[in-house]
Amino acid sequence: MPAAARSAVLFDIDGTLVDTRSLHIDAWLRAFADVGHPVDAWRIHAAIGMDSAELLEVLLQGESDRLGAAAKERHRIHDAAAEERMRTFTGARALLDELARRGLKVVLATSSPEEESATTTRVLGAGGAVLAATTSSDVDRAKPEPDVVQVALQKAEVGAEDAMMVGDAVWDVLPAGRAGVRCIGVRTGGVSGEELEGSGAIAVYDDVAALLEGLDGSPLFSRRPAFVRTPVRGIRLPQVGERLRSCWRISSTGGRHVSRNLAKP
Repeated sequence: MPAAARSAVLFDIDGTLVDTRSLHIDAWLRAFADVGHPVDAWRIHAAIGMDSAELLEVLLQGESDRLGAAAKERHRIHDAAAEERMRTFTGARALLDELARRGLKVVLATSSPEEESATTTRVLGAGGAVLAATTSSDVDRAKPEPDVVQVALQKAEVGAEDAMMVGDAVWDVLPAGRAGVRCIGVRTGGVSGEELEGSGAIAVYDDVAALLEGLDGSPLFSRRPAFVRTPVRGIRLPQVGERLRSCWRISSTGGRHVSRNLAKP
């Protein structure tokens, strides 16, 4: 068993460990319809993971002051009603258990409101594998600002260079990069590998089950790439760190797709 390359792993929950993205989209669809301002589902999909205040401002197009509070409350109601349809992704609990067994600190890094976070954490049922968790009450600014990642680092009692993030959205990769933490992406949030790579993800897996399957060769336990490929074309990389520029791709076991960015250790 290889030694860990980091001592802490920070996990996004929604869309990464628990299958909630489509449910959140549906809750927002219903909420916006309830307040008389229907929004297309694809626009909501693109905004999921943003701070709710920013999401409302973007999607309500100038009507957020008038309709934002009501839409947020309707979303809370619809979201709570969807709990029975929430499920953990295959391999989610097993991955957390295995990381904890190997001595890594596991922190759930989310800027969701406490009520929503409590629901998804309950569905996850990770138990003693999780050291700590964050919620919106811990931060002044939600993703994509780096605050939630910085608080997660404090709870893990590690520096940015000694941790790694795992998330399903650009809104996970960007705050991690801004906090100096490298991020592994998973495609279970419906975001393409190219988008995740373009935001600075150093590896992209189909899901957490694929990450668990290839754990020993993942960036969590290995710093050595298989072979280098050229940067993804047609994507402008955000300013999340000059080292996250070149990309490389490897094949994974079991036919699952894995891609990586080459970054200096």
